Amino acid sequence: MLRVYSTVIEVLRMLRPVIADIEKHDRDLGRQLRRASGSIALNLAEGSGSHGGTRTERYRSALGSARETGACLDVAHAPGYVREVDDELLLRLDRVRATIAKNLM
Repeated sequence: MLRVYSTVIEVLRMLRPVIADIEKHDRDLGRQLRRASGSIALNLAEGSGSHGGTRTERYRSALGSARETGACLDVAHAPGYVREVDDELLLRLDRVRATIAKNLM
């Protein structure tokens, strides 16, 4: 799971300008995206240092936050707060979600 952690950090870096654009229109949505995306990394890190059920719960939280991050991007795109989200960013976010989901099976 720690291998995907570096991808999460890349996603966070790539989100910076997107969050700035969103906050020009909807400050709360920008904050929500910032919290959700940061929570992916924090829960992965916490889970990797845990065992058993605690580890599983942290990874489930990370997956939920990764899904929420994607939803925030969808919500921002719908009213035009952002025109397009970089394909590479979306691919990396998909990779994060898939890796976490696979490890929960």
